[in-house]
Amino acid sequence: MPVVIDRVLVTGGTGKTGQLVARQLSLRGIEARIATRNPSSADQIRFDWTDPATHGPALEGIGAVYMVAPTDRTEQLPVIRPFLEQAVLQVPGRLVLLSASSLEAGGPMMGGIHAWLAANAPLWTVLRPSWFMQNFTTQHLPSMLHEGCLYSATADGRVPFIDAADIAAVAVEALADPALASRDYVLTGPEALTYHEVAQAISARIGRPVRHCRLSVCELASRYATFGVPEAYALTLARMDEAIAHGAEDRTTDEVQRITGRPPHSFADFLEDQRAVFASPLA
Repeated sequence: MPVVIDRVLVTGGTGKTGQLVARQLSLRGIEARIATRNPSSADQIRFDWTDPATHGPALEGIGAVYMVAPTDRTEQLPVIRPFLEQAVLQVPGRLVLLSASSLEAGGPMMGGIHAWLAANAPLWTVLRPSWFMQNFTTQHLPSMLHEGCLYSATADGRVPFIDAADIAAVAVEALADPALASRDYVLTGPEALTYHEVAQAISARIGRPVRHCRLSVCELASRYATFGVPEAYALTLARMDEAIAHGAEDRTTDEVQRITGRPPHSFADFLEDQRAVFASPLA
């Protein structure tokens, strides 16, 4: 008998993709149980990757799991493995991991979790999206509005930025459809853009200049560190920009279209949808 999914555990349920996954599951009549350290509503449950005592209650009655690994370290598998081992025994459906297009199975960060799932989980999916369009309405927004600068170490490298809503749509299909092949899926938007082109598009949207302010890898790592990012993790993030500069992200895929039945949103679509955010007044 095929597994019928009626309840999904959503870790990172208040984050960029998690809240969208929860919303889209609800629209399909599937209950989303949101895992969070500080639950504040009936659909949320206390959960901490580092506290195994919270894992069993979170997994009780769950048919599938959407996993967003902790972002405060460069090696996530050691802390997440106790949860994975329990989930494989307790969850009849699919374990879906949010990873990144730049991370291969067995590599750093979520790559270790990817390899573990492939070796141990009966039903699994690893989503490997390119960089989020939402980065330009969150971490990049203050510098664009206050300084007119979009900082990166990407040089003239291209990125097929993807809308988090498209990632969530693919995640929901993976969670709800046990027939989907267990493998990783590289998810992209429909076009690869340089940060210079992004800055030009945002300039046109907000009606004032935004330019691509180019940094070295070390300068970018130092910038991340000023925001409280641990030094090793800051350097890892900065080196991802360096990989972009060398062409690591310069491609597009058709996975969003193939899995959801519709094309991914373009960057122009995203800017139109987020026009109120980009209209924020300067402080």
